[in-house]
Amino acid sequence: MIPELKKATEAKMHKSLEALKNDLAKIRTGRAHTGLLDHVEVEYYGSMVPINQVANVTLIDARTIGVQPWEKPMVGKVEKAIRDSDLGLNPATMGELIRVPMPALTEERRRDLTKVVKQEGEGARVAVRNQRRDANSSLKDAVKNKEISEDDERRGQEEIQKLTDRFIAEIDKLLEQKEQELMQV
Repeated sequence: MIPELKKATEAKMHKSLEALKNDLAKIRTGRAHTGLLDHVEVEYYGSMVPINQVANVTLIDARTIGVQPWEKPMVGKVEKAIRDSDLGLNPATMGELIRVPMPALTEERRRDLTKVVKQEGEGARVAVRNQRRDANSSLKDAVKNKEISEDDERRGQEEIQKLTDRFIAEIDKLLEQKEQELMQV
C-alpha cells in the first residue's frame, strides 16, 4: 500500500512542478522565445486555435519573434490576436511575415514580474504540501482500518516528507533561475 501511495503522491507533485514550469514560461523576460505565444489564440474558420496551429513561429533574433501564417488571409487575424493578447506586444507586418519585437523591461516591471514569480512559486509549494497532507491522511486512515501498522505509517510519512522536501527544493531552484533571468539587463 505504501509504495503505491508514494508513487501516486510523487506523480501529483510532479504535475504541480510541471504546471509551475508552464506558468513561469509565460512570464516574459526581455528575451524572445517562441513559447511566449503558445496560449495566444486566433479565430480560424469559426473556432479558436493556438497561433502555432495556423502559423510558423520562429525566432528572428534574441529580441524578435517571427510569425508566418500558412494562409495569406490569416495574416491580419494573427496580428490582431497578438496585439489583443495580454502580453503587451506590438507586432508589425512585413508582407506575409509578422515581426513581434520584445520591448525592453523597465526596472519597475522587472520587480513586479519577480513578485508574480514568487506568488506562482508559493502556489506550487502549497499544492505540494497539500499532496503531502492528503498522503499522510491516507496513511492515518490505513492505520485506523488496520491495513498497516503504526511503524509502517511512520516510515510512510518519512518517505512522503522526503518527497515533499525534494519537490520544494526543485521549486525553489526554478524560482531562483527565473528571478535571475528577469533581473538580467
